[in-house]
Formats: sequence, structure tokens, C-alpha cells
Amino acid sequence: MPENKQETKKQSPPKMGPGSNQAKIVEKPKDMKYALNRLLITLKPHSIKIIAAVIFSILATVLSIVGPKVSSRITTIVADGLFSKIDGSGGIDFDRILQIVQIMLVIYAASFVFNFIQRLLMNKITQDVAYKLRSDIASKINRLPLKYFDNKTHGETLSVVTNDVDTIASSLNESLANIITSATSAVGIVIMMLTISWQMTAVTLVTLPLSLFLLSFIIKKSQTFFVAQQRNLAELNGHIEEAYGGHTVIKAFNYEQQSIDQFAKHNEDLYESGWKSQFLSGLMRPIMNFVGNVGYVIVAILGGYLAVRNVISIGDIQAFIQYVRMYNQPIAQLAQASNVIQSTLAASERVFQFLDEEETVADVSVGASTKDIKGKVSFDHVKFGYREDEIIINDFNVVIEPGKKIAIVGPTGAGKTTLIMLLMRFYELNGGAIYIDNININDFKRSDLRKLFGIVLQDAWLFNGSIMDNLRFGNLDATDEEVIDAADRAYVDHFIRTLEHGYQTEINEESSNVSQGQKQLLTIARAFLADPRILILDEATSSVDTRTEVLIQKGMAKLMEGRTSFVIAHRLSTIRDADVILVMDHGDIVEVGNHEELLASDGFYASLYMSQFDEQ
Repeated sequence: MPENKQETKKQSPPKMGPGSNQAKIVEKPKDMKYALNRLLITLKPHSIKIIAAVIFSILATVLSIVGPKVSSRITTIVADGLFSKIDGSGGIDFDRILQIVQIMLVIYAASFVFNFIQRLLMNKITQDVAYKLRSDIASKINRLPLKYFDNKTHGETLSVVTNDVDTIASSLNESLANIITSATSAVGIVIMMLTISWQMTAVTLVTLPLSLFLLSFIIKKSQTFFVAQQRNLAELNGHIEEAYGGHTVIKAFNYEQQSIDQFAKHNEDLYESGWKSQFLSGLMRPIMNFVGNVGYVIVAILGGYLAVRNVISIGDIQAFIQYVRMYNQPIAQLAQASNVIQSTLAASERVFQFLDEEETVADVSVGASTKDIKGKVSFDHVKFGYREDEIIINDFNVVIEPGKKIAIVGPTGAGKTTLIMLLMRFYELNGGAIYIDNININDFKRSDLRKLFGIVLQDAWLFNGSIMDNLRFGNLDATDEEVIDAADRAYVDHFIRTLEHGYQTEINEESSNVSQGQKQLLTIARAFLADPRILILDEATSSVDTRTEVLIQKGMAKLMEGRTSFVIAHRLSTIRDADVILVMDHGDIVEVGNHEELLASDGFYASLYMSQFDEQ
């Protein structure tokens, strides 16, 4: 992480002003067809299950569609029986009615079983898809370069993992099943209506183009709001995560009201895109019902006319009216499913855009060996900028012999921490090369390269777990005795033993149950345990008191014996014994030498050194 960014994070309130990532309410989708194709590719491994679900859905739907046709016979039998009873030629055939009822029970029971199996398969498919997407995202996060996270909030990334994947899973489960059922129902119902009366079927289908036109108009208008809704939700989550993580800073700078105002802005953006998308999509069913009712009235009139002319029976009219009602339902469901699909595609677009983000440069297939590395480090015409048009390190050259203690000093923003990040390949160079023992760092596998380093950052980081586990993070294979020995050399063993549970004391999620200085000591002990060839200390003693600092310096002096060590320091009094001091300014080395030589030259280093005493 660039040095100036770290210090901004520590010393200023979070960026929540009007100019930070303001959400636009309307955003046209970038490539929804691509999102759909990627989603279909994701579903491809489940093709057999999907086909089985389609088959069971078709069977269940066909059986449910046949039901009204079978039940119409009961109406016809009852009507014919009543007429026969009136003219004395017979009566109602109840035995035949009982047989039909039994057939209907079998039909609807079978339909229920098939539908149950179809739903079970779809639930399995959608959960498998969600599982794979989360796994792919988690894997992708580890392959992304640090520059991606420099430009994204944590909330935006978390929203992709949680909200967007959940949206895809829930909507797929709902929409796929509805689409299959509704499409099958729509086709089957039309076929059944044709078997009754082609005239009434034609009248019913006349209303379909009108429905499709209205639906396509609404879908086109509402899609942009669904995309905006997903993005606004991510930005709201990002603001909440940032405000929660920095609540102490917010309170310290009396920034509460600005934070509330910014939350209100994000919330308003989400509200605007949310109600517009839901309102427009909510119009689909009323419009479908209106068009369907118009067709229903026309069908009722035409059916009565045909019945009077003995073209169709009364039972057929009853069955056809049922089919008209049933026909409107799958069309409305398809409309509603299109609403859900919009959310799915909007979420899919964000997920696949994340999965398609540029990854770190691929590792070499066979990396150089790190077995006999001594620790010589060479920077050869290094050029770097976090952006191509803003180069902050220009033509950096230096050779550091093995086992030397190298101090890097300079004003804030000079590029000290950036230099270390480049050394460990957290960022790729814009020009030049870095060598370790005359081997280009690009010839190492990243995992092997980083095993050469032990690093202690000024921003001490501990995870939720025991102190023993936190220390063992430096060497996962270390024994308890080795962990305790490392803690002892870092002068933190005594503190740990004073705790109620000693090395098994749990560090909470925010690491708030230990002080900043104690956190720093623990991370230093972790570096001891790693036993690296090259040691990096980025303001490693910045959060400890003077007495503890003296003890740590003694322990580190022993640790640095025989190892190449880079020490970044603002307090120049701590690096007087460095073999070489690199003085940096604006990304370049302006002076090189030891403490006495640089003071004698009365240059930039001397002015920095004396300024610390002037400030005291």
C-alpha cells in the first residue's frame, strides 16, 4: 500500500463527502447479453439436472392442464343428466362422475409429485451454482493485484460475495422453475383450448401481442433501475462498512453528522432506484390482468353464442373459461419472472465483471530456487507509478550486499513503503528490474519469493483467534516451544504470561482487547518466528514506548545478524547504526551513506535529522 495512503487512513476521517462515488440513479447495462451467456455457461455442468427438472415440470404441468378438460366431463354429464331427468328419459350418471373424480385425484396427485421433484432439483442446482460462484470469487480475490483494492471499498467487494450471489441464487431458484412451468403451461393450455374451439382460441390469442408489447416496454424501462439498485446497494454497504470500521475516527473529528448525511444520500439513491424498479415491474401483473379480463369478456360472449348454436357443449364452455383464466396466469408468471431475471442479470453482470477483473501477472511455471539465497538485493533502473500517467519512482538504482542493515528515510510520500511493496511483488514495475542474488524477482514464484521475507508493518494486523495461532502465522509448522522462544526474543513473552489464559488468550475481531503497542510486539514476534533471509521493518517500533523500543532494538539487532534488513523509519534516532542509509525524496535516492557521513555532508538527511530536534 502506498505510504501516503496508509497515513491518510490513520489520520483523517473516511472519505464520505459529496464527491466520493455518488450513485447515479439510472445506469444503462454494459453487456447484459454477455452476463446471460456467462450465466448459462455456469449452469452448463448442471445440464442433466436441468433437463430432468424440465421433464418433471412438463409432466406436472401437462397433468394439471388436462385436469379442467377431464372435469368438464362432469359438468357435461350433470347438464345432460338434468335435461334427461326433465324430459323423463334418464338421470345423472353418478357412477361415471365418481370414476372421473378418481381419475382427477390420480392426475393431480401425480402432478404434485412431479412438481415436488422438479422443485427439489432446482433447489439443488441453484445452491450448487451459488456455492461455485462464492468459491470462484474467494479464489479470485487472492489473484487480484493490490491496485484493484486501492480503488474499491471493502463494502463493494463484500456486496458481490453476499448480495449479488444471493440474488442470483434466490432468483434462479424462483425464475427458472416459473419459466419452465409457465412456458409449458402456456403452450399446453393453447393446445387444449384449440381442441375445444379454434374461434375462441383465436380471440384469446389476439390479446397476446398487446400484452407482449406492454411488457417489453416496461422491461426496457425498468432494467436500468435494477442495475442501479444493485450498484447503489453495494455503495451503501461500502459506506456502512467504512463508517463502522472508522467510527472512532468519525467521533474524534466530530464527523457524525456528515456521516449520517452521506448515509442518507446513499440511502436516498437506493430508495429512488428501488421504488422505480419495483413500481415498474409491479405494473406487469395488473396490465396482464387487464388485458386478460378484456379477452375473458369477449370469450364469454363468443362461447355463449357458440353454445346456443350447439357448436360446443356447456362443459366445454366451462373448461374453456378455466383455460382462459389459467392462460393468463402463466403469462403473468412469465412477466413476473422477467422482472426477477432482470435482477439476476444485473447481479450476474457485477459478479462476472468482478471475476473478469485483471489478475496479477501469472507466475513462471518453474520458479528459480530460493535454497541458497544470501540476501543481495539490486534495484536496476526501477520505474513505477500506481497509475501509468503518474510515475512516482524514477530510475531507482542501488545495490545492497547480503547481511547489511539498510535504513530508508525520507519525508512522507517519498516512496519508502512503495519500494518495499515492489520488492515483494505486490505491484508490478513500469520499468527496470529488481534482483535478489542476481536473480530477477520475476523468475521466482511469488509464494517462494515472499517466503524469503519477514515483514512487520506499521499497521499491526492480528486476526480473530488465540495469541498462539496469531504468532504461528509466521511459520505454520512451528512448535509451541519455537513460538514461545520467538515471543521471548521479541520481549512479549512476559506480557502474554500475565494474561489469564496466556498463549491461548483469544484476540477479538477488532484486536481491541490488546493495546496498539502490544499488537506491534506480537507482530514483531511473528517476524522472529518466520526466520527470513530478508527482514523488512516498516516503522516497526512506532507504537511502543521508549523503554520497550530499546528492548526491541536489542532483540532485533540479534535477529538481523547475517540477514539483509530494510528498516523504514521516521524517527531517525533509531537507525543511527544502519550500515547504509538511503535518503529518498519524490521517488528517487538523493543521498546514500551512513549516519556520520550524511550528517557531515550537511545535506537533505542532515536537515531531516536536525528538524526532529527542532520540533522537540
